[in-house]
Amino acid sequence: MLSEAEVQPEMTVTSSVKPARLRAQTDRFTGQRAKKPKQLAVITDSCTGCAGGPVCQIYCPVDECMILQPAEAFPFSRIWVDPLKCVGCRKCVRQGPEDSFLDGCPWDAVVMVPTREWEDENGQLPY
Repeated sequence: MLSEAEVQPEMTVTSSVKPARLRAQTDRFTGQRAKKPKQLAVITDSCTGCAGGPVCQIYCPVDECMILQPAEAFPFSRIWVDPLKCVGCRKCVRQGPEDSFLDGCPWDAVVMVPTREWEDENGQLPY
C-alpha cells in the first residue's frame, strides 16, 4: 500500500500576484470610498431592468450599488443606483469618449451626472 506522501506529493505554488490584488479581481468592492466621486450614475426613464437580468449590475464593481427595483409590470422593472456607493467608474454606461461604445447598458438608460448637479437636485450627500 502507498503512503500518503506518495499519493499526494508535496507541491510548492509560486505566484507573482499578491493575495490582496487577487481578491480585488474576484470580489466586488464593499468598503467605504475615500472621497466623493466627480460624477454619479443616474438611471433614465428608458430603463427596463433588462427583463430581470440587468447588464449594469454585472459590470458594476461595487456590491449592491445597482439595485433592481420590483415593478408592477413584470418582467420590466427599473434599476436604482445607490448614490452613496457609486464610485463614478462609468462601467455601467455604454457611451464612451468620442462616441465610442463600451460594454454598459444596451438601452443607454444610464447616464453620468456631475455630483454637484445631483446634489443640487437631491440634497447634499453625507460623506
